[in-house]
Amino acid sequence: MTTNQYDVIVVGARCAGSPTAMLLARQGYRVLLVDRATFPSDTISTHVIQPTGIAALNRWGLLGQLLPTGCPPVGTYAFDFGPFTIAGSPGTDDSTFAYAPRRSVLDKLLVGAAAAAGADVREGFTVQEVLTDGGRVTGIRGHGQGGQVVSEHAQVVIGADGLHSAVAAAVRPQHYHDKPPLLCAYYAYWSGLPMAGRFENYIRPHRGWGACSTHDDLTVVVVGWPYAEFSANKTDIEGNYLKTFGLAPDFAERIRAANRETRIVGTTVPNYFRQPYGPGWALVGDAGYNKDPITAQGISDAFRDAELCAIALDQALSGTRSFNEAMGRYQAARDEHVLPMYEFTTQLATLQPPPEELRQLLAAVHGNQEAMDGFARTNAGVTSPADFFSDENAGRVFAASRAVATP
Repeated sequence: MTTNQYDVIVVGARCAGSPTAMLLARQGYRVLLVDRATFPSDTISTHVIQPTGIAALNRWGLLGQLLPTGCPPVGTYAFDFGPFTIAGSPGTDDSTFAYAPRRSVLDKLLVGAAAAAGADVREGFTVQEVLTDGGRVTGIRGHGQGGQVVSEHAQVVIGADGLHSAVAAAVRPQHYHDKPPLLCAYYAYWSGLPMAGRFENYIRPHRGWGACSTHDDLTVVVVGWPYAEFSANKTDIEGNYLKTFGLAPDFAERIRAANRETRIVGTTVPNYFRQPYGPGWALVGDAGYNKDPITAQGISDAFRDAELCAIALDQALSGTRSFNEAMGRYQAARDEHVLPMYEFTTQLATLQPPPEELRQLLAAVHGNQEAMDGFARTNAGVTSPADFFSDENAGRVFAASRAVATP
């Protein structure tokens, strides 16, 4: 058994952990990054990096590594409600496009960036125990692929290990804003289903699906139905997945001409906030906050958390602020940013028909390109739902619609 002393240990090396480790290592901290997976490897994912996440990759100097991998850009989000379709640009001044890379490509890139920054990266490492001393987290104990058990210590251990975080399980953080699973989501990869730069979304009562281009000339198509139907549908996932497309005949015709290249995989998740810090520990990404994947915010949320947490820990470790003050600011910034999208997402995930007032607003948005761009940016997490659905903005949308209708 060996022991080292690090400034920070990060458990989990995907979209939250690797950027956190990279950013701290770039600040000169001694960082250990561990993951039980080896890379490249796949994981269940929404794939989409929203424009805010792409802007983060650009800030970190990593976008130039992603673009040559052949992942096509997505410049239009289209929402087919049946009677009408709202299509707009999700882009920002910092990033015009979204991308939907395979995780085998993206995560390998991020792990490599952490290593290049100077982090000690250990793939294939299983954490058996989170070490504590007097109520404070002090390190981890685990083993690599060779089986030798080692203990490593740090001032802070960060859980970036997702929904079933070993760090969160050890520290038992407070939960708040909890909501149960709302939607079952299943996806597969298809060839011969070009998207022409569009992220297509189809919204029907009690059903929804989306399709977006990814690597290798493939399109990922994800279908969702209410969690209440989980038991009834689990005996025939494929049949229920395929028959959903009949709710949009044009899309059904396109996908009949395509080829499914993989098995169908999926999951359902709870919705929660967890207290993201405590004595000697912190949480980032899904380990600290999770919501239904219907708005595809997970990767971009993880990038944002990585930056916020790295800034806070730099302040704490350098003595600029106390640990509790710095991490309290991290939590407050996270929650303020994501709570409106959390409420919007969990409402969408019910797959209930929109109330009449919302239906009227969406009908008024249709055909108004400025409003349609705003709706696309809201779904991309660029604009807060609190702003887009505010009385003031709704009033402008309805006024513009009446002006067009008036001869």
